[in-house]
Amino acid sequence: MTDIDANWLTQEAYDRLKAELDQLIANRPVIAAEINDRREEGDLRENGGYHAAREEQGQQEARIRQLQDLLNDAKVGEVPKQSGVALPGSVVKVYYDSDETDTETFLIGTREQGVADGDLEVYSPSSPLGGALLDAKVGETRTYTVPNGNTVTVTLVSAEPYQG
Repeated sequence: MTDIDANWLTQEAYDRLKAELDQLIANRPVIAAEINDRREEGDLRENGGYHAAREEQGQQEARIRQLQDLLNDAKVGEVPKQSGVALPGSVVKVYYDSDETDTETFLIGTREQGVADGDLEVYSPSSPLGGALLDAKVGETRTYTVPNGNTVTVTLVSAEPYQG
């Protein structure tokens, strides 16, 4: 797996997500018991409690799979040490299409990171913008294609290691 494919997480975020996963797995028997209790109430076609318990089980299982995938691909605690280059774990500042007054600051990482600053956007290294910026040096201009097919030009203003 390359650094680009990895989900960059701090140790704190990894521990928080691992605890959530462990709790969801430990809760499986509780949900199964709830489904069994609701099943015994009678006709399943008109049993709202049964259907609600099954839906909750489905949501929990989906979250378990999401967390397992995320944690299996996690790169933990490896904050880039270098400034001036956009890397996973960097907080970058950019401007778009030659408008140096319209800047945006964000983390190249994963949304599950749970950044302390709620105003800090997060872009995945595999997203069009995050991927375009990878390994860019301050002052470099890159282009990328957005989902509607348009091409956007972005210039890297700064890149600093995330200090979450």
